Amino acid sequence: MKRLLLIIAVFAISKSAFAQIEAPVKWAYAAKRISPTEAVVFIRATIEPEWHIYSINQKDGGPVKTSFTFPASKDYVLIGKASEPTPATKFEKAFGIDVSYFEKTVTFQQKIKLKTPGATVVKGSLEYMTCNDRKCLPPDDVDFSIPINAK
Repeated sequence: MKRLLLIIAVFAISKSAFAQIEAPVKWAYAAKRISPTEAVVFIRATIEPEWHIYSINQKDGGPVKTSFTFPASKDYVLIGKASEPTPATKFEKAFGIDVSYFEKTVTFQQKIKLKTPGATVVKGSLEYMTCNDRKCLPPDDVDFSIPINAK
């Protein structure tokens, strides 16, 4: 009987621990061919109310900036760096510096040059940090895979 109660208690505690994991940012991905040899990859964050993520150009010494990693590929090469719309900027006491951030939604873009005319998949990962006016969550890493159709 004691074992059964222990198992039930462990199950209840572990279930409540998983229920409290916060995930205020959802990521979506798309790609569009703009010519036979170029495409644009779109990486969109949808951010819950009162939360924000940081710019890819956030200065060092503050929160973890959003960043993208694209491993080398035989099918494509990156053209320049990822781009973003103009972020909001404010002084944040917690970090003691001006921070650049996004709320609600933001779409980052990365141009790529295709080495082959056929369909391919752009793989990579992103790192980001999200905060609200009460707390910051630890930085998170997300892997992605974005198909690009043949033209």
